[in-house]
Amino acid sequence: MTLSEPPDQGLGGLLVKDLTVVAAGTPLLAEALAEQAVPAESVDWRPPPPGTEGALAAVIGDPRRADANAAALKRLLAVHPHLVDVRPAREVLDLEPGTFLHAGPPITWERASGPLRGALIGAMLLEELARTPDEAEKTLADGQVVLDSCHHRQTVGPMAGVVSPSMWMLVVEDRGAGGRSGRRAYCSLNEGLGKVLRYGAYGPEVIRRLRWMSAVLGPVLRAAVRAHGPVDLKAIMAHALQMGDELHNRNRAATTLLCRELAADIAECDAPQDDIADVLRFVAGNDHFFLNLAMAAGKASADAARDVPGSSLVVAMARNGTDFGIQVSGTGDRWFTAPAAVPDGLYLGSYGPGDANPDIGDSTITETIGVGGFAMAAAPAIVRFVGGEVPDALAATRGMYEITLAEHPAFQVPILSFRGTPVGIDVARVVRTGILPFVNTGIAGRVPGVGQVGAGLVAPPAEVFTAALEALAGLVPGP
Repeated sequence: MTLSEPPDQGLGGLLVKDLTVVAAGTPLLAEALAEQAVPAESVDWRPPPPGTEGALAAVIGDPRRADANAAALKRLLAVHPHLVDVRPAREVLDLEPGTFLHAGPPITWERASGPLRGALIGAMLLEELARTPDEAEKTLADGQVVLDSCHHRQTVGPMAGVVSPSMWMLVVEDRGAGGRSGRRAYCSLNEGLGKVLRYGAYGPEVIRRLRWMSAVLGPVLRAAVRAHGPVDLKAIMAHALQMGDELHNRNRAATTLLCRELAADIAECDAPQDDIADVLRFVAGNDHFFLNLAMAAGKASADAARDVPGSSLVVAMARNGTDFGIQVSGTGDRWFTAPAAVPDGLYLGSYGPGDANPDIGDSTITETIGVGGFAMAAAPAIVRFVGGEVPDALAATRGMYEITLAEHPAFQVPILSFRGTPVGIDVARVVRTGILPFVNTGIAGRVPGVGQVGAGLVAPPAEVFTAALEALAGLVPGP
């Protein structure tokens, strides 16, 4: 604030010429100041959880931390992801028959949620490892298959995230300014909305669609991408943010830009005309088609920031429908997990909160790299899909600057005067401020086979950040 003379009036005898108050925590102070016409800015802050003081002091005082976080963040931002190929999972991931990947931290069948169980049943039917859902469920329950986290294979999967050998994968490669790093990340093809495998549905129409995707969609896209050459995903994502997407639950602009990029190559590929028309209709008619590319781009970017000793940067956030887990640059491949929450949102038809499964999916990799919920201000229309009002979208993005290390130089928000999106979630800042990462998400039905029941907003469990902080504190070198 600026003070003017003489000091004989105003606050404590001082004349306040220009005063702005920052009100932390409870809104009562900000509301009282507003009634007195005093400008006030509210900050969502609360005291750190009791017992975390020592870990906070150790991590924040770690002499390596500033340089380590700067190095990890530089790696993340330097990645320039390109779509370079589309190939079957059995080829690019070395998936054997009877091996399935899933979203989120590792989990067993016994603890698996309804939508994850439904997706695994559907994958068994797709791979012809079972003739009926009951037979598939029995085989899975008997432990006759191998389950592993997508993240352990440089892969991400939306919602249940199940990947089986015959599914086709988007192959994304880092082609940054320093040349090709060789780093790759993978994601399956997006099925669309409604009753789909990723939401746990496994009816005949789901299996028919997946088989068409393997027989027609995948091969046509492979031919188109190879004819076109690498597709610059970072450029598409940056452009889409300025067209109203946030690249998690709204991908309409990004999907349109991708169609424009590949349409001619799809039309010219060596395939029956009916197949070409079906592919163009499918991609253009699925506003979420680009989501899986954004996720693979996010995985390639976040993986680049891994394994920097002393770094408190979050490199993965993921959910399996039972647990919410994070991984941190300075703690290697260790998962920090806690129970996933049920999203709060809007429901389809007659569905309600009682039909909802806890949060699920790897799509929070988008928030990890500064888009999705962190870019809500770029996509105010998203509130019609996940709930809330337009000011809530702006507040969501502004709040995330409090827990991140930087502003993304490529991903900019027009309504915030082209300010870069908040990027680089810092475990120490999350614990110190009490502000949790903001996530928007789809909502899966809790009963296997139901599919999507809504979309909404969800907060990660605070315990995962506290646990990660304590682990980092234990790795701080002694004096």
